[in-house]
Amino acid sequence: MEPCKQKTSPLLALPAIGWFLWFFLIPLSIVLSYSFATKGVYGGVVFRLNWENYSRAADWIYLRILWNSFKLASITSVLCLIIGYPMAFVMATASRGVRSLLLILVVIPFWTNFVVRAYATKTLFGEWGPLNQFALQLGLIQEPMNWSQGDFSILLGMVTNYLPFMVLPLFVSLDKFDFSLLEAGRDLGASSLRVLKDILIPLTKKGIVTGLIFVFTPALGEFVIPDLLGGAKTMLIGNLITEQFLKTRDWPFGAALSMLLILMVMLSLVIYLRVEFSDRPKKSTRGRRVRA
Repeated sequence: MEPCKQKTSPLLALPAIGWFLWFFLIPLSIVLSYSFATKGVYGGVVFRLNWENYSRAADWIYLRILWNSFKLASITSVLCLIIGYPMAFVMATASRGVRSLLLILVVIPFWTNFVVRAYATKTLFGEWGPLNQFALQLGLIQEPMNWSQGDFSILLGMVTNYLPFMVLPLFVSLDKFDFSLLEAGRDLGASSLRVLKDILIPLTKKGIVTGLIFVFTPALGEFVIPDLLGGAKTMLIGNLITEQFLKTRDWPFGAALSMLLILMVMLSLVIYLRVEFSDRPKKSTRGRRVRA
């Protein structure tokens, strides 16, 4: 006899559906409607159909800001992967006690406010920060180097803040990995590079893609770190949107930029879903017997 399947009431999905509608679809609809509106004389919003917000966003200066944001987010994701993969590997192969300690150390930064962490990075790499003072005492440099302004500082701040978002998905993927496959590959004569390229990375691809999405998505729209560490020299898409809403009071143009940013994030999620479902075996109809 087949086990009796318990039916689930569709009412249990109502809280999730309500949350999705109230905090995603309704705000997204408001932003979308604002993106086709017109800026008022005194900074208000006039609901008159206007396509110029999107055509204006196609100007070279804004495309350059968008490209710079995309570039920094991509470099941040790659650096987090390069740093985070060895960290996750060590955590997954460590003993239970050491693994718990390492997990706590990875999670500890979340206990501190995001702005405080950004200021800590600025202080550490500031003109008179500890690193400059240490290098001056060792005689490595003759005068303090100001690393706390520009793209390097922003990149450093995003890597230090978003590294846990990469390490945790990689750890989950490596924790389920059968490390005896690595020993089998070495016994068959494969080099360490070949084992890494043909066994370890392909079998942990889902964790890699998940970590890249988790880092790239918030880094693309980041505005706090560029504002605190980049100074007036660097303008990213997140800062541009913030200025349109709070300083320029051009809400329609800011909404149009927000929609373009959302589209870029959705494209990255589509890529993730394609990778996620590409590894699932497809149901084959071959070999089935046709019953009369």
